[in-house]
Amino acid sequence: MTDHLSIGDVLEELRAEHADVSISKIRFLESQGLISPERTPSGYRKFYVDDVARLRWILEQQATHFLPLKVIKDRLDSMDRAGTKPGVNEQSADDTQSREAAVHVLFESARQAQVDAEAQRQAAIVAAVELDEDADELNAGMSGVSLTRTELARASGLSDAVISELEGFALVEPTYDHPERPLFGDEALATARAVAGLMKFGIEPRHLRMYQHFAEREAALFDQVLLGFRQRRNPQAQSQLEDTRRELTTLGRRLRFALLAQAVRRNASS
Repeated sequence: MTDHLSIGDVLEELRAEHADVSISKIRFLESQGLISPERTPSGYRKFYVDDVARLRWILEQQATHFLPLKVIKDRLDSMDRAGTKPGVNEQSADDTQSREAAVHVLFESARQAQVDAEAQRQAAIVAAVELDEDADELNAGMSGVSLTRTELARASGLSDAVISELEGFALVEPTYDHPERPLFGDEALATARAVAGLMKFGIEPRHLRMYQHFAEREAALFDQVLLGFRQRRNPQAQSQLEDTRRELTTLGRRLRFALLAQAVRRNASS
């Protein structure tokens, strides 16, 4: 009998407690530096008791306290510096000091979760207000910026490689698509900045393709409403077209925000 488990064995052991755990999730946690299982010469992962306990603790923090990975990683880094092993020292009756340290960490995690939840609630309120205040500005084209790919990367805090990846997924596209010097506008800048924020939580561009699909389907729906205005060529119809486009965009944004807030709240309470 070996003294370690494979990633498949770990998956089977944890799935009874955490039904949503998967091999890809375990690999992702490793890529973010939260776990670091030993590797065999051929590259296979070897999970020991401490590794499984650490992974179980991470999953519990996500499921019970809804902590983002950055907060969990900060907690783990603090425990590593203190020599505390999450999930292992907590169960050791012979190491009182480690037990107290682990309990303190869990208490702090719970307290931080409450703080984060209140911060998220306040942020949602602020975002709702800003959503209404910024709607006209966004619909009007915002600042009318015109950026090269390098300038877009610098303004959003992303690398050129990530900007190219966003282009590949059709999440950003040039407003002036010259083969030698494509230029990007406000929509691309807003998208890139949002992606930069999401990437801090481990969300990669490939995870965001669904937003492009949703946007295309929503645009197709609104296009049916706007078709009648487009068929009329008089100036009054064109003015109504632009006003209706802005109103539909604002209403769609408000609906998406409300439904997302509702879904997040429902998931958090389930």
